[in-house]
Amino acid sequence: MVREGESCEVTCINPGKVRSLARSLPKAGTVERISGIFQIMGDSSRLKILHCVSQGDVCVCDLSAVLGMNVSAVSHQLRLLRTLNLVKPRREGRIVYYSLSDQHVGELMKMGLEHEREN
Repeated sequence: MVREGESCEVTCINPGKVRSLARSLPKAGTVERISGIFQIMGDSSRLKILHCVSQGDVCVCDLSAVLGMNVSAVSHQLRLLRTLNLVKPRREGRIVYYSLSDQHVGELMKMGLEHEREN
């Protein structure tokens, strides 16, 4: 239900702007993939994991200790983050370290923290 004052009272005031905005929309597949990234990042445990790995390489057992979660639960969350290429693993002997896949993920985290601090 739209509240009074929250919506226009006319159908279309600027057809040129409507055409321009419609042309600028990303393709459906792109929007779906971005939506999937934000859905995965919408979980507090996964956000904490992303924050930790944004600080540098972290092994699963250290993440488990920091977050107070069992190793299996942390591994499950990391698997979900890996599917969307948000984190990447690196094995050293018997230990697997995780880091951010690229700086875009770190920038998303940084912007989210800055936005929250400003509000």
